[in-house]
Amino acid sequence: MSEVTERPALPDHLSIDPRSPHHVAAVFEHDIGIRFNGKERMDVEEYCISEGWVKVPAGKTLDRKGKPLLIKIKGPVEAFYR
Repeated sequence: MSEVTERPALPDHLSIDPRSPHHVAAVFEHDIGIRFNGKERMDVEEYCISEGWVKVPAGKTLDRKGKPLLIKIKGPVEAFYR
């Protein structure tokens, strides 16, 4: 029994935060990979392919709401389904 599901196209700008306007719940039903500067990253919170940046946690630092403090890193970004 192989279940073939149609995967939605990966957006140019995507965030894992459900409160963000760039969050697309249908995309997160599948396993997503992010390749940044030629290496696969597992800690990406948000990305933008056209602008060439990713946001990743800055260590264990938290903001005042208890969320990880994010830093923006610039470079070539590639998103793909695994």
